[in-house]
Amino acid sequence: MVMSVPRLVVAAPSSGSGKTTVATGLMAAFAARGLAVSPHKVGPDYIDPGYHALATGRVGRNLDAYLCGPELVAPLFLHGARGCDLAVVEGVMGLYDGAAGQGELASTAHVAKLLGAPVVLVVDASSQSRSVAALVHGFASWDPEVRVGGVILNKVGSDRHEALLREALESAGVPVLGVLRRAAPVATPSRHLGLVPVAERQGDAVEAVAAMAALVADGCDLEALEALARSAGAVPGGSAPWTPGFPPIHPSRPAEKAPSGASGARPTETAPEAPAPVVALAGGPAFTFSYAEHAELLTAAGAEVVTFDPLRDEQLPDGTAGLVVGGGFPEVYAGELSANEPLRKAIGELARSGAPVAAECAGLLYLCRELDGQPMCGVLDATARMTERLTLGYRDAVAVGDSVLAPAGTRMRGHEFHRTVVEPGAGAAPAWGVTAPARRVEGFVQQGVHASYLHTHWASEPGVARRFVERCRTS
Repeated sequence: MVMSVPRLVVAAPSSGSGKTTVATGLMAAFAARGLAVSPHKVGPDYIDPGYHALATGRVGRNLDAYLCGPELVAPLFLHGARGCDLAVVEGVMGLYDGAAGQGELASTAHVAKLLGAPVVLVVDASSQSRSVAALVHGFASWDPEVRVGGVILNKVGSDRHEALLREALESAGVPVLGVLRRAAPVATPSRHLGLVPVAERQGDAVEAVAAMAALVADGCDLEALEALARSAGAVPGGSAPWTPGFPPIHPSRPAEKAPSGASGARPTETAPEAPAPVVALAGGPAFTFSYAEHAELLTAAGAEVVTFDPLRDEQLPDGTAGLVVGGGFPEVYAGELSANEPLRKAIGELARSGAPVAAECAGLLYLCRELDGQPMCGVLDATARMTERLTLGYRDAVAVGDSVLAPAGTRMRGHEFHRTVVEPGAGAAPAWGVTAPARRVEGFVQQGVHASYLHTHWASEPGVARRFVERCRTS
Protein backbone atom coordinates (compact mmCIF):
# COMPACT_ATOMS: atom_id res chain seq x y z
CA MET A 1 0.00 0.00 0.00
CA VAL A 2 1.49 3.33 -1.07
CA MET A 3 0.23 6.28 0.94
CA SER A 4 0.96 9.94 0.40
CA VAL A 5 -0.20 12.63 2.80
CA PRO A 6 0.88 16.24 2.23
CA ARG A 7 2.97 17.05 5.27
CA LEU A 8 5.30 19.52 6.96
CA VAL A 9 7.59 19.25 9.95
CA VAL A 10 7.96 22.47 11.95
CA ALA A 11 11.41 22.55 13.56
CA ALA A 12 13.80 25.08 15.10
CA PRO A 13 17.47 25.48 16.01
CA SER A 14 16.60 25.26 19.71
CA SER A 15 13.77 25.21 22.22
CA GLY A 16 12.06 28.55 22.78
CA SER A 17 12.24 29.60 19.13
CA GLY A 18 8.46 29.56 18.60
CA LYS A 19 7.73 26.06 17.22
CA THR A 20 4.48 25.66 19.15
CA THR A 21 3.20 29.08 18.08
CA VAL A 22 4.00 28.44 14.42
CA ALA A 23 2.89 24.81 14.30
CA THR A 24 -0.38 25.46 16.13
CA GLY A 25 -1.00 28.61 14.13
CA LEU A 26 -0.39 26.76 10.86
CA MET A 27 -2.75 23.97 11.88
CA ALA A 28 -5.50 26.44 12.76
CA ALA A 29 -4.91 28.61 9.68
CA PHE A 30 -5.07 25.65 7.32
CA ALA A 31 -8.15 24.32 9.11
CA ALA A 32 -9.81 27.72 8.70
CA ARG A 33 -9.31 27.29 4.96
CA GLY A 34 -11.43 24.17 5.05
CA LEU A 35 -8.62 21.62 5.10
CA ALA A 36 -8.78 18.55 7.32
CA VAL A 37 -5.50 18.90 9.21
CA SER A 38 -3.81 16.04 11.05
CA PRO A 39 -1.82 17.29 14.09
CA HIS A 40 1.30 15.54 15.38
CA LYS A 41 4.05 16.16 17.94
CA VAL A 42 7.56 14.69 17.94
CA GLY A 43 8.53 13.20 21.29
CA PRO A 44 6.65 12.28 24.47
CA ASP A 45 5.09 15.67 25.30
CA TYR A 46 1.39 15.55 26.21
CA ILE A 47 0.65 19.27 26.46
CA ASP A 48 1.28 20.62 22.96
CA PRO A 49 -1.06 18.03 21.37
CA GLY A 50 -3.90 19.53 23.42
CA TYR A 51 -3.38 22.87 21.68
CA HIS A 52 -3.07 21.06 18.34
CA ALA A 53 -6.42 19.37 18.93
CA LEU A 54 -8.01 22.71 19.69
CA ALA A 55 -6.58 24.11 16.44
CA THR A 56 -7.74 21.26 14.20
CA GLY A 57 -10.67 19.55 15.87
CA ARG A 58 -8.78 16.26 15.67
CA VAL A 59 -6.88 14.26 18.28
CA GLY A 60 -3.28 15.40 18.69
CA ARG A 61 -0.90 12.44 18.34
CA ASN A 62 2.71 11.83 19.32
CA LEU A 63 5.47 10.41 17.14
CA ASP A 64 8.25 9.11 19.40
CA ALA A 65 10.95 6.98 17.81
CA TYR A 66 12.39 6.13 21.24
CA LEU A 67 9.24 5.02 23.03
CA CYS A 68 7.71 3.22 20.04
CA GLY A 69 10.70 2.40 17.85
CA PRO A 70 11.54 4.03 14.49
CA GLU A 71 9.53 1.39 12.63
CA LEU A 72 6.27 2.58 14.21
CA VAL A 73 6.67 6.29 13.42
CA ALA A 74 5.30 6.16 9.88
CA PRO A 75 2.45 3.72 10.69
CA LEU A 76 1.34 5.83 13.67
CA PHE A 77 1.53 8.96 11.53
CA LEU A 78 -0.62 7.38 8.81
CA HIS A 79 -3.10 6.15 11.41
CA GLY A 80 -3.58 9.69 12.68
CA ALA A 81 -3.68 11.20 9.20
CA ARG A 82 -6.44 8.95 7.83
CA GLY A 83 -8.88 11.04 5.80
CA CYS A 84 -6.87 14.26 6.15
CA ASP A 85 -5.86 16.77 3.49
CA LEU A 86 -2.61 17.79 5.15
CA ALA A 87 -0.51 17.01 8.24
CA VAL A 88 1.58 19.33 10.39
CA VAL A 89 4.19 17.82 12.71
CA GLU A 90 5.62 19.95 15.50
CA GLY A 91 9.20 19.08 16.37
CA VAL A 92 10.92 18.82 19.72
CA MET A 93 13.89 20.82 21.05
CA GLY A 94 16.41 21.69 18.33
CA LEU A 95 16.14 20.02 14.93
CA TYR A 96 19.00 17.59 15.54
CA ASP A 97 18.55 17.05 19.30
CA GLY A 98 17.64 13.44 20.07
CA ALA A 99 17.72 11.01 22.98
CA ALA A 100 20.81 11.64 25.11
CA GLY A 101 23.75 9.59 23.92
CA GLN A 102 21.72 7.99 21.10
CA GLY A 103 22.75 10.11 18.12
CA GLU A 104 19.82 11.21 16.01
CA LEU A 105 17.35 8.76 17.59
CA ALA A 106 14.00 10.42 18.35
CA SER A 107 15.14 13.83 17.10
CA THR A 108 12.95 15.97 14.88
CA ALA A 109 15.39 15.35 12.03
CA HIS A 110 15.09 11.59 12.55
CA VAL A 111 11.28 11.71 12.43
CA ALA A 112 11.34 14.00 9.38
CA LYS A 113 13.48 11.43 7.56
CA LEU A 114 11.26 8.54 8.64
CA LEU A 115 8.27 10.44 7.23
CA GLY A 116 10.05 11.81 4.15
CA ALA A 117 8.71 15.22 5.14
CA PRO A 118 10.10 18.67 4.30
CA VAL A 119 11.15 20.81 7.26
CA VAL A 120 10.19 24.41 7.94
CA LEU A 121 12.78 25.99 10.25
CA VAL A 122 11.46 28.53 12.76
CA VAL A 123 14.23 30.96 13.73
CA ASP A 124 14.11 33.38 16.65
CA ALA A 125 15.58 36.39 14.89
CA SER A 126 15.21 38.81 17.78
CA SER A 127 18.93 39.19 18.44
CA GLN A 128 20.55 38.79 15.03
CA SER A 129 20.59 40.08 11.50
CA ARG A 130 23.20 38.85 8.97
CA SER A 131 24.20 35.92 11.20
CA VAL A 132 20.84 34.32 10.46
CA ALA A 133 22.20 33.22 7.08
CA ALA A 134 25.05 31.26 8.66
CA LEU A 135 22.68 29.64 11.13
CA VAL A 136 20.14 28.60 8.48
CA HIS A 137 22.85 27.42 6.08
CA GLY A 138 24.36 25.25 8.81
CA PHE A 139 21.08 23.60 9.71
CA ALA A 140 20.10 23.10 6.07
CA SER A 141 23.41 21.49 5.09
CA TRP A 142 24.22 19.46 8.22
CA ASP A 143 22.37 16.33 7.08
CA PRO A 144 21.73 16.02 3.33
CA GLU A 145 18.85 13.59 4.03
CA VAL A 146 16.94 16.35 5.85
CA ARG A 147 15.22 18.72 3.42
CA VAL A 148 14.85 22.19 4.91
CA GLY A 149 12.28 23.63 2.54
CA GLY A 150 11.92 27.08 4.03
CA VAL A 151 12.36 29.32 7.04
CA ILE A 152 9.91 31.32 9.15
CA LEU A 153 11.48 34.26 10.96
CA ASN A 154 10.01 34.79 14.41
CA LYS A 155 10.14 37.77 16.78
CA VAL A 156 11.17 40.22 14.08
CA GLY A 157 11.34 43.73 15.49
CA SER A 158 10.71 46.11 12.58
CA ASP A 159 10.53 46.55 8.81
CA ARG A 160 14.24 47.44 8.78
CA HIS A 161 15.09 44.31 10.77
CA GLU A 162 13.06 42.19 8.33
CA ALA A 163 14.84 43.74 5.33
CA LEU A 164 18.26 42.91 6.83
CA LEU A 165 17.24 39.32 7.53
CA ARG A 166 15.80 38.75 4.06
CA GLU A 167 18.88 40.23 2.41
CA ALA A 168 21.15 37.94 4.42
CA LEU A 169 19.10 34.85 3.67
CA GLU A 170 19.19 35.36 -0.09
CA SER A 171 22.66 33.77 -0.03
CA ALA A 172 21.57 30.78 2.07
CA GLY A 173 19.39 29.28 -0.66
CA VAL A 174 16.45 28.67 1.70
CA PRO A 175 13.27 30.65 0.96
CA VAL A 176 11.64 32.81 3.61
CA LEU A 177 8.09 31.51 3.97
CA GLY A 178 7.00 33.78 6.78
CA VAL A 179 7.91 36.68 9.03
CA LEU A 180 6.26 37.04 12.44
CA ARG A 181 6.50 40.11 14.61
CA ARG A 182 6.60 40.04 18.40
CA ALA A 183 3.03 39.60 19.65
CA ALA A 184 1.86 39.21 23.25
CA PRO A 185 -1.57 37.67 22.50
CA VAL A 186 0.00 34.37 21.42
CA ALA A 187 1.78 33.89 24.72
CA THR A 188 0.62 30.87 26.71
CA PRO A 189 1.25 30.60 30.45
CA SER A 190 3.80 28.11 31.77
CA ARG A 191 4.63 26.56 35.12
CA HIS A 192 6.96 23.90 36.54
CA LEU A 193 6.50 21.35 33.73
CA GLY A 194 5.90 23.63 30.73
CA LEU A 195 2.74 25.09 29.20
CA VAL A 196 -0.50 24.98 31.16
CA PRO A 197 -2.68 22.27 29.50
CA VAL A 198 -5.72 23.23 27.45
CA ALA A 199 -8.08 21.45 29.86
CA GLU A 200 -7.12 23.90 32.60
CA ARG A 201 -7.71 27.08 30.60
CA GLN A 202 -10.27 26.32 27.92
CA GLY A 203 -11.46 29.87 27.25
CA ASP A 204 -8.01 31.43 27.30
CA ALA A 205 -6.62 28.56 25.22
CA VAL A 206 -9.22 29.12 22.51
CA GLU A 207 -8.24 32.80 22.37
CA ALA A 208 -4.53 31.94 22.28
CA VAL A 209 -4.99 29.48 19.41
CA ALA A 210 -7.07 32.03 17.50
CA ALA A 211 -4.30 34.59 18.00
CA MET A 212 -1.69 32.11 16.75
CA ALA A 213 -3.79 31.41 13.66
CA ALA A 214 -4.22 35.11 12.91
CA LEU A 215 -0.50 35.79 13.41
CA VAL A 216 0.54 32.95 11.11
CA ALA A 217 -2.10 33.68 8.46
CA ASP A 218 -1.04 37.33 8.38
CA GLY A 219 2.72 36.73 8.41
CA CYS A 220 3.20 33.52 6.43
CA ASP A 221 2.78 32.52 2.80
CA LEU A 222 0.19 29.79 3.33
CA GLU A 223 0.05 28.95 -0.38
CA ALA A 224 3.80 28.36 -0.50
CA LEU A 225 3.68 26.32 2.72
CA GLU A 226 0.85 24.17 1.38
CA ALA A 227 2.76 23.66 -1.88
CA LEU A 228 5.82 22.58 0.13
CA ALA A 229 3.66 20.09 2.04
CA ARG A 230 2.27 18.70 -1.22
CA SER A 231 5.80 18.24 -2.59
CA ALA A 232 6.30 15.33 -0.19
CA GLY A 233 5.92 12.00 -1.96
CA ALA A 234 4.82 8.67 -0.57
CA VAL A 235 5.78 7.95 3.02
CA PRO A 236 9.04 5.92 2.87
CA GLY A 237 9.09 2.18 3.30
CA GLY A 238 5.63 1.37 1.99
CA SER A 239 4.19 1.68 5.50
CA ALA A 240 0.55 0.89 6.21
CA PRO A 241 -1.41 2.71 8.90
CA TRP A 242 -1.09 1.34 12.41
CA THR A 243 -4.13 -0.44 13.81
CA PRO A 244 -4.70 -1.59 17.41
CA GLY A 245 -4.04 -5.30 16.79
CA PHE A 246 -2.78 -7.73 19.38
CA PRO A 247 0.39 -9.68 18.62
CA PRO A 248 1.69 -11.61 21.64
CA ILE A 249 3.72 -9.97 24.38
CA HIS A 250 7.43 -10.74 24.01
CA PRO A 251 9.18 -10.89 27.42
CA SER A 252 12.59 -11.35 25.81
CA ARG A 253 12.14 -8.71 23.11
CA PRO A 254 15.02 -6.19 23.02
CA ALA A 255 13.80 -2.81 24.23
CA GLU A 256 14.84 -1.02 21.06
CA LYS A 257 12.63 -3.17 18.81
CA ALA A 258 8.87 -3.07 18.35
CA PRO A 259 7.03 -6.40 18.27
CA SER A 260 6.52 -8.15 14.96
CA GLY A 261 3.26 -7.12 13.32
CA ALA A 262 2.78 -4.06 15.57
CA SER A 263 2.74 -1.74 12.56
CA GLY A 264 -0.86 -2.73 12.04
CA ALA A 265 -0.25 -4.30 8.64
CA ARG A 266 -2.24 -7.32 9.78
CA PRO A 267 -5.94 -7.04 10.65
CA THR A 268 -7.12 -6.62 14.21
CA GLU A 269 -8.21 -9.86 15.85
CA THR A 270 -11.85 -10.07 16.83
CA ALA A 271 -12.42 -9.82 20.57
CA PRO A 272 -14.26 -12.79 22.07
CA GLU A 273 -18.02 -12.46 22.46
CA ALA A 274 -18.54 -11.33 26.05
CA PRO A 275 -19.89 -8.28 27.86
CA ALA A 276 -17.47 -5.40 27.46
CA PRO A 277 -15.77 -4.67 30.80
CA VAL A 278 -15.86 -0.99 31.73
CA VAL A 279 -12.42 0.60 32.01
CA ALA A 280 -12.53 3.95 33.80
CA LEU A 281 -10.03 6.44 32.38
CA ALA A 282 -9.13 9.43 34.56
CA GLY A 283 -9.42 12.78 32.80
CA GLY A 284 -10.28 16.39 33.60
CA PRO A 285 -7.83 19.18 34.44
CA ALA A 286 -5.77 17.10 36.92
CA PHE A 287 -5.12 14.15 34.58
CA THR A 288 -4.51 15.41 31.06
CA PHE A 289 -1.60 13.16 30.06
CA SER A 290 -2.79 10.22 27.98
CA TYR A 291 -1.86 8.96 24.53
CA ALA A 292 -4.90 8.50 22.30
CA GLU A 293 -3.71 5.06 21.25
CA HIS A 294 -4.15 3.72 24.81
CA ALA A 295 -7.92 4.17 24.76
CA GLU A 296 -8.03 2.83 21.20
CA LEU A 297 -6.10 -0.29 22.23
CA LEU A 298 -8.34 -0.86 25.25
CA THR A 299 -11.43 -0.49 23.07
CA ALA A 300 -10.04 -2.86 20.44
CA ALA A 301 -9.32 -5.38 23.20
CA GLY A 302 -13.02 -5.41 24.00
CA ALA A 303 -13.33 -2.82 26.76
CA GLU A 304 -15.82 0.01 27.11
CA VAL A 305 -13.64 3.02 27.97
CA VAL A 306 -15.41 5.66 30.06
CA THR A 307 -13.66 8.90 31.00
CA PHE A 308 -14.32 10.47 34.39
CA ASP A 309 -13.03 13.55 36.23
CA PRO A 310 -11.55 12.89 39.71
CA LEU A 311 -12.06 16.56 40.58
CA ARG A 312 -15.81 16.47 39.97
CA ASP A 313 -17.14 12.89 39.93
CA GLU A 314 -17.76 11.36 43.34
CA GLN A 315 -18.09 7.81 42.02
CA LEU A 316 -16.40 5.69 39.41
CA PRO A 317 -18.42 4.99 36.23
CA ASP A 318 -21.10 2.34 36.68
CA GLY A 319 -19.76 -1.18 36.35
CA THR A 320 -16.08 -0.19 36.51
CA ALA A 321 -13.94 -3.32 36.20
CA GLY A 322 -10.57 -1.62 35.73
CA LEU A 323 -8.99 1.79 36.22
CA VAL A 324 -6.35 3.70 34.24
CA VAL A 325 -4.94 6.89 35.77
CA GLY A 326 -2.37 8.61 33.57
CA GLY A 327 -0.22 11.66 34.09
CA GLY A 328 -1.04 15.28 34.77
CA PHE A 329 -0.85 17.77 37.60
CA PRO A 330 -2.37 16.34 40.79
CA GLU A 331 0.06 18.49 42.80
CA VAL A 332 -1.76 21.58 41.49
CA TYR A 333 -5.14 20.13 42.51
CA ALA A 334 -4.12 18.23 45.64
CA GLY A 335 -6.65 20.04 47.80
CA GLU A 336 -9.58 19.38 45.46
CA LEU A 337 -8.59 15.76 44.86
CA SER A 338 -8.30 15.23 48.59
CA ALA A 339 -11.67 16.87 49.22
CA ASN A 340 -13.38 14.36 46.92
CA GLU A 341 -13.43 11.73 49.65
CA PRO A 342 -16.20 9.56 48.14
CA LEU A 343 -14.16 8.96 44.98
CA ARG A 344 -10.94 8.33 46.90
CA LYS A 345 -12.81 5.73 48.93
CA ALA A 346 -14.29 4.12 45.81
CA ILE A 347 -10.85 3.85 44.20
CA GLY A 348 -9.41 2.33 47.35
CA GLU A 349 -12.17 -0.27 47.43
CA LEU A 350 -11.68 -1.09 43.74
CA ALA A 351 -7.94 -1.60 44.24
CA ARG A 352 -8.42 -3.76 47.33
CA SER A 353 -10.85 -5.95 45.39
CA GLY A 354 -7.98 -6.98 43.12
CA ALA A 355 -9.36 -5.20 40.05
CA PRO A 356 -6.74 -4.06 37.51
CA VAL A 357 -5.43 -0.55 38.17
CA ALA A 358 -2.73 1.04 35.97
CA ALA A 359 -1.25 4.34 37.16
CA GLU A 360 1.52 6.45 35.64
CA CYS A 361 3.29 9.40 37.29
CA ALA A 362 0.37 11.59 38.42
CA GLY A 363 -1.66 8.42 38.84
CA LEU A 364 1.07 7.06 41.10
CA LEU A 365 0.87 10.18 43.28
CA TYR A 366 -2.92 9.93 43.45
CA LEU A 367 -2.75 6.34 44.71
CA CYS A 368 -0.34 7.25 47.51
CA ARG A 369 -1.37 7.75 51.13
CA GLU A 370 -0.85 11.50 50.82
CA LEU A 371 0.49 14.20 48.50
CA ASP A 372 2.06 17.28 50.05
CA GLY A 373 0.29 16.41 53.29
CA GLN A 374 -3.14 16.05 51.67
CA PRO A 375 -4.85 12.65 51.96
CA MET A 376 -5.04 10.74 48.65
CA CYS A 377 -6.47 7.31 47.82
CA GLY A 378 -4.28 5.36 50.23
CA VAL A 379 -3.88 2.42 47.87
CA LEU A 380 -0.08 2.54 48.25
CA ASP A 381 1.74 2.77 51.56
CA ALA A 382 3.80 5.72 50.32
CA THR A 383 3.84 9.50 50.49
CA ALA A 384 4.48 12.00 47.69
CA ARG A 385 5.69 15.58 47.77
CA MET A 386 6.80 18.35 45.45
CA THR A 387 10.52 19.13 45.14
CA GLU A 388 12.66 21.70 43.33
CA ARG A 389 14.44 18.98 41.36
CA LEU A 390 13.31 18.14 37.83
CA THR A 391 13.51 14.47 36.88
CA LEU A 392 13.48 14.21 33.10
CA GLY A 393 14.52 11.71 30.46
CA TYR A 394 13.98 8.49 28.59
CA ARG A 395 14.30 5.21 30.45
CA ASP A 396 14.84 1.57 29.46
CA ALA A 397 12.94 -0.75 31.76
CA VAL A 398 12.11 -4.40 32.33
CA ALA A 399 9.12 -5.79 34.26
CA VAL A 400 10.48 -7.18 37.54
CA GLY A 401 7.55 -9.53 38.06
CA ASP A 402 4.17 -10.44 36.62
CA SER A 403 1.53 -7.71 36.70
CA VAL A 404 -1.78 -6.77 35.11
CA LEU A 405 0.19 -5.05 32.34
CA ALA A 406 2.93 -7.52 31.46
CA PRO A 407 4.66 -10.74 32.48
CA ALA A 408 8.06 -10.65 34.17
CA GLY A 409 10.87 -9.90 31.77
CA THR A 410 8.87 -7.69 29.41
CA ARG A 411 11.07 -4.88 28.15
CA MET A 412 9.64 -1.46 27.45
CA ARG A 413 10.87 2.06 27.10
CA GLY A 414 9.46 4.92 29.11
CA HIS A 415 9.84 8.59 29.91
CA GLU A 416 10.02 10.41 33.25
CA PHE A 417 9.01 14.06 33.67
CA HIS A 418 8.18 15.33 37.16
CA ARG A 419 9.23 17.48 40.12
CA THR A 420 7.94 15.16 42.80
CA VAL A 421 9.33 12.33 44.88
CA VAL A 422 7.57 9.26 46.26
CA GLU A 423 8.86 7.66 49.45
CA PRO A 424 9.56 4.80 49.30
CA GLY A 425 10.34 4.84 45.60
CA ALA A 426 9.50 1.16 45.16
CA GLY A 427 7.30 -1.41 46.84
CA ALA A 428 8.15 -4.93 47.96
CA ALA A 429 7.28 -5.92 44.40
CA PRO A 430 8.57 -3.12 42.13
CA ALA A 431 6.92 -2.29 38.83
CA TRP A 432 10.08 -1.84 36.77
CA GLY A 433 13.76 -2.48 36.89
CA VAL A 434 15.21 0.56 35.12
CA THR A 435 18.27 -0.54 33.16
CA ALA A 436 19.29 2.79 31.60
CA PRO A 437 20.56 5.40 32.16
CA ALA A 438 21.17 3.97 35.68
CA ARG A 439 20.11 0.71 37.26
CA ARG A 440 17.41 0.89 39.92
CA VAL A 441 13.97 -0.45 40.74
CA GLU A 442 10.90 1.74 40.96
CA GLY A 443 7.14 1.64 41.25
CA PHE A 444 4.67 -0.73 42.86
CA VAL A 445 2.91 -3.97 41.97
CA GLN A 446 0.38 -5.23 44.50
CA GLN A 447 -2.74 -7.29 43.84
CA GLY A 448 -4.08 -5.79 40.59
CA VAL A 449 -2.24 -2.47 40.90
CA HIS A 450 0.64 -1.39 38.65
CA ALA A 451 1.87 2.09 39.61
CA SER A 452 5.01 3.77 38.31
CA TYR A 453 6.61 7.09 37.41
CA LEU A 454 7.30 5.86 33.88
CA HIS A 455 5.10 7.08 31.05
CA THR A 456 4.94 4.34 28.41
CA HIS A 457 3.39 4.18 24.96
CA TRP A 458 1.31 1.02 24.67
CA ALA A 459 1.47 1.02 20.87
CA SER A 460 5.01 -0.31 21.27
CA GLU A 461 3.59 -3.39 23.06
CA PRO A 462 -0.14 -3.72 22.29
CA GLY A 463 -0.34 -6.88 24.39
CA VAL A 464 -0.32 -4.63 27.46
CA ALA A 465 -3.85 -3.45 26.70
CA ARG A 466 -5.04 -6.94 25.83
CA ARG A 467 -3.65 -8.35 29.09
CA PHE A 468 -5.22 -5.53 31.11
CA VAL A 469 -8.67 -6.07 29.58
CA GLU A 470 -8.43 -9.84 30.05
CA ARG A 471 -7.76 -9.24 33.76
CA CYS A 472 -10.78 -6.91 33.86
CA ARG A 473 -12.91 -9.79 32.60
CA THR A 474 -11.64 -12.28 35.17
CA SER A 475 -10.93 -10.24 38.31
